Amino acid sequence: MNGLLYLCVVVIWGTTWFAIALQQGEAPILISIFWRFAIAGGLLLIISRWRLGKMRLSWRDHGFCLLQGLCAFSLNFYCFYLAASHITTGIESVIFSMAILFNAINQAIFYRITPVKRFWPAAAMGILGIMILFSDQWGAKHFSASLGLGVALSLVGTYGFSLGNMLSIRHQRKGLAILTTNSLAMCYGAAVAGGIAYFFGDSFVLPMKPVYLSALFYLALFGSVIGFGAYYLLVGRIGAGQAAYTTVLFPLVALAISTHFEGYQWHLHAVIGLSVILLGNLIMFFPINIFRKSRLRFPIVLPTGRGKRSDIP
Repeated sequence: MNGLLYLCVVVIWGTTWFAIALQQGEAPILISIFWRFAIAGGLLLIISRWRLGKMRLSWRDHGFCLLQGLCAFSLNFYCFYLAASHITTGIESVIFSMAILFNAINQAIFYRITPVKRFWPAAAMGILGIMILFSDQWGAKHFSASLGLGVALSLVGTYGFSLGNMLSIRHQRKGLAILTTNSLAMCYGAAVAGGIAYFFGDSFVLPMKPVYLSALFYLALFGSVIGFGAYYLLVGRIGAGQAAYTTVLFPLVALAISTHFEGYQWHLHAVIGLSVILLGNLIMFFPINIFRKSRLRFPIVLPTGRGKRSDIP
C-alpha cells in the first residue's frame, strides 16, 4: 500500500509543476489558487461527509486547519506561482525536494524528534547541490534579481509546505480524519486567497481557454484531491520525514517535462548539481553504514495519532 501511495505522489506531483506554468498570465495568481482549492476542498468535503459522516471539530481544531490551509494550500502556492515566472518549473521542483530537510528540522522543533545523524551531510549536500545547479549564474555578470527571487520564493513556499506537514501530524495525533482536515484546510486556504483577491479587486471570472481550464481541473482533482490525499495518508502511515522522500524522484519527472516543453537546457553543472541534491536526499532515504554505528530508529506516526518507534534496517 505504501509503495502505491508513494508512486502516486511521485507521478502526480512530478507533472503538476508544468500545469502551474500553463496558468501563468491567464488569470491573477490568487484567483487560480482560489478556484483550484475551492474545487478540491468542495469535492473532499462531499466525499468526507459521504464516507465518514459529520465529524465535529473543536474551534481549536478549526484554527489549526486554518493554519494548515495558509501554509499548505494558499500562501505557499502563491510563492510557487510567482516563482514560476522567474525560473523553470523543473528547477522549482528540484528546490522543492528540500522539503525532506525542512521536515527533519521542523519535526525537531515542534515534536522534539532529533534528526538522524545522516541528516547533516544530507542537508549540506542539498545546499551545495543548489549552489552548483546555479553556479554559472552566481557571478556578477550572470546573476539576476529574477533568478534570486525565483529561488527565494520556491524556498519559502517549500518551508510553508513543510509547516503544513507538521500541522497534519498534529491532526492525526489528535485522532482527526485526514479526509476531514484536508478538506477543511483546502477550503480555508481557498477562502483566504479569495478574500485577498476580492480586496484587490480581482475578477473571479475564469478565462475560457481550454489549456487553462484543463490545467485548473488537473491541479484540483489530481494534484490536490488525489495527490495531497495520498501524501498526507503517507504522512500518517510512515511519518512526515519519510513521506517527504517522494521528493527524491518527482524532480526527475518535472525536469523531463520542463526539458521538452520549456526548453530547459542541460549543462554539466546542472547534471552535477541535480546529482548532488538527489544524492543528499538518498542519504536521508537509505541508511548507509558510514553514517551510523547501530540500527537507526525512525518515528512512525500511526493513523490513530499514537507514536511508535520502529527499526528500519
